[in-house]
Amino acid sequence: MDNFLNPKLYAKDVEQLPTRNGYGDGLVLAAEKDVNVVGLCADLTGSVCMLAFAKKFPERFIQVGVAEQNMASVAAGLAVEGKIPFFASYAVFSPGRSWDQIRVNGCYNNANIKVVGAHAGISVGPDGATHQALEDIAIMRVLPNMIVIVPCDALETKKATLAAAAHKGPVYLRLTREKTPIMTTEQTPFVIGKASVYREGTDITIVGCGPLLYEALIAAEQLKGKVSVEVINCPTIKPMDTETILASVKKTKVVVTVEEHQITGGLGGAICELLSEQYPIPVIRVGMPDSFGESGNPDELLTKYGMKAGDIVRAVQKALSLKH
Repeated sequence: MDNFLNPKLYAKDVEQLPTRNGYGDGLVLAAEKDVNVVGLCADLTGSVCMLAFAKKFPERFIQVGVAEQNMASVAAGLAVEGKIPFFASYAVFSPGRSWDQIRVNGCYNNANIKVVGAHAGISVGPDGATHQALEDIAIMRVLPNMIVIVPCDALETKKATLAAAAHKGPVYLRLTREKTPIMTTEQTPFVIGKASVYREGTDITIVGCGPLLYEALIAAEQLKGKVSVEVINCPTIKPMDTETILASVKKTKVVVTVEEHQITGGLGGAICELLSEQYPIPVIRVGMPDSFGESGNPDELLTKYGMKAGDIVRAVQKALSLKH
């Protein structure tokens, strides 16, 4: 996969963009391809990067206002009538506040809704604990019929948005606020339900999702020559690419998971469920350690709660000790 990674990935001046920018770009492209694509927003049009869509397709944009539960129900109604509704807000509000409407009106009816949760993770920063969605992967992957996607960068988010529009059924797309490194290229493939080996190794497997995958790649680079680390990007939490993950762990015999989410119920939880049933081996989870966040600089918060490259290196060392 090296040919599909940004050649400047490890440079200090690696390009950075918020993943939400990729959603804004992808939504316009999806709407250009299909006249049934519509957009709904809960009074956060700029924050969720839907301004370009609203300007280009004003007749297909609905400003619902601060009413996330209503927005989910309106979207489900539009889906029943043949539209492809993307509805976006901060993830703590949608799916957080509108989970019941997403569950019953959306998933129970297998409606063709696209839930977009922005400003997820601890890196929301100064907005503080109330606005830092750290439980959304867990509450969405438990819903029948729901696809859960956590793109690693803005380019992958654009592709994921287009893929979500083409998919028939409920999809959750998780976005972040801060600028994060571009790890992929326009040529890097993205397919719903597929994971990709971004770095090959033989000693240990790191499975990551979202922008925190960059820290996993940096950790693997720091361990180069000491530990042979395989790094897998797993953007689709549900359905999980069990084939790719099992093939890797049967080789390495030990796993570290990396996510900007509670270690309970997210990617790490999904990996533990898979391996406990099909290939029991040691798993160390890097993520939010059963805690709420706080207001602060995003990088400082990632450091405080143990989600930087150095923390992943220590997790690798701990995992290897369990393996041996």
